[in-house]
Amino acid sequence: MSEKTVSPLKYFISGGFGGLCTVVSGHPFDTIKVRLQTMPKPAAGEAPMYTGALDCVTKTVRREGILGLYKGMGAPIAAVAPIFAMSFLGYGIGKRLQMKDPSDQLTHKQLFIAGAFSGLFTTVVMAPGERIKCLLQIQQGGTEPQKYKGPVDALKQLYREGGITNLYRGTCATLLRDMPGSGMYFLGYEVVQELMNPTGKTDIGMLASILGGGTAGLAMWITCMPADVLKSRFQTAPPGKYTGVRDVFKQLIKEEGVKALYKGLTPVMLRAFPANAACFFGFELSGKLNLDLI
Repeated sequence: MSEKTVSPLKYFISGGFGGLCTVVSGHPFDTIKVRLQTMPKPAAGEAPMYTGALDCVTKTVRREGILGLYKGMGAPIAAVAPIFAMSFLGYGIGKRLQMKDPSDQLTHKQLFIAGAFSGLFTTVVMAPGERIKCLLQIQQGGTEPQKYKGPVDALKQLYREGGITNLYRGTCATLLRDMPGSGMYFLGYEVVQELMNPTGKTDIGMLASILGGGTAGLAMWITCMPADVLKSRFQTAPPGKYTGVRDVFKQLIKEEGVKALYKGLTPVMLRAFPANAACFFGFELSGKLNLDLI
């Protein structure tokens, strides 16, 4: 959407709709990612819980049915509209703050800064939802007892056990993931738009939105995958296991090596393109629909 015609409010509304498209299309991949990231290290002579992404999908569906892939979706569905709305709003504001005139063309560095700025907006909303989502996703089906019955029950238990600070556990890790990740996310989208519409004089088509969104997702996750692994480990660990994100990093490198920072990469990359293509498709479509209504 053009900066000359789009207000922050339209960024907010269109971003929220794009976020809903993202969750519906990408949550099963996210569940597999979190389970691979948080599975316990096997003892000597024991086979790992999952040998890879396909094995994780197979075992999850066999034990819990297809709905097992959608565990924890209630939390992101409830929060995703405000999260993505805040993300796109923050990006719009970040761009405006660096523009002296609405017709200014921002450099790639400025677009990255605007995207990183949006990460500050989303963390306040995202951190508690991410914690609840991850805790629900690692619950295994079958005969194992389920500590949390759902998002609301998880929210109540976490608050009862440690108050608001318990809900926001992992906020710094979320920032470490989302600021550089969001910078690359929006920069990746804008670069594709530039390549497909170098003059900037024509309205971009939906194909450009889909390709740009998919590229944005790939660029983001390549950048922020290690921080996401640390966040998942920290947010799902029992109290007292880690003193902070730095401690998670030290223990992970010592016990499992650098490769562990990229656990779950396969489902992430499989999800990144279609989910974020859906996001920007929804964003642009919503922008076209509400352009004359606000």
